[in-house]
Amino acid sequence: MPKTPQAAAAARIAPSRKPVIRRRGASPEKTAHTRQSIVDAALAEFLESGFANTTIESVAKRAGVAKGLIYRYFPAKEALFSAVVQQEIVNAHIDVDDAKRAPGETVEAFLRRTLVVSIRAIEKKSRADIARMVISEGSHFPAITDIYRRDVIDPLLQKIKSLAIAARKSGELKDDRLVKNPYLLVAPVWAGIVINKFLDRAHPVDIGELFEMQLDLVFGK
Repeated sequence: MPKTPQAAAAARIAPSRKPVIRRRGASPEKTAHTRQSIVDAALAEFLESGFANTTIESVAKRAGVAKGLIYRYFPAKEALFSAVVQQEIVNAHIDVDDAKRAPGETVEAFLRRTLVVSIRAIEKKSRADIARMVISEGSHFPAITDIYRRDVIDPLLQKIKSLAIAARKSGELKDDRLVKNPYLLVAPVWAGIVINKFLDRAHPVDIGELFEMQLDLVFGK
């Protein structure tokens, strides 16, 4: 049956309907894998080139992704550094929360069971090199010092102080020096980090051994 003039005009005016194509976003697994690749590439770049010489472009190239993609996950290079610190130190660190002590376990035994193990591996992992980067470049890039202090140093010192208070109450510690200055316990760790990179590369010290000696001194062995 032929179309009326009105029907023909309506057909010409009506927009053509095209099928709607819905684009599916990346799966959570793919998103996590992409983010992990970026963080791993950032770690490698930081350790190889330092913070100042690492760029978003260099991280993208190493990760095999577009530069713009990185900004979808990390708004700036400092955010990349924060992610590296979380992955390599915070999430990988053995927890020394006082609540994790076994019933009847002394503070000293708890520290030897947990923190000594972590510190003995400090040079084998990237933790010592990240700390050295903060030492060498932190004055020029205060943000990385703030990140490291906030995420690593301050929580660790607070946990050491809580353990020191418990040890003082139980009689393990004879005075309040560790309570007043938790840095006392980890000072040899920082000394070893500096010695092995900046002061005497030819004769590196065993940081884990230094820490155990400090434990002996602090707990009166």
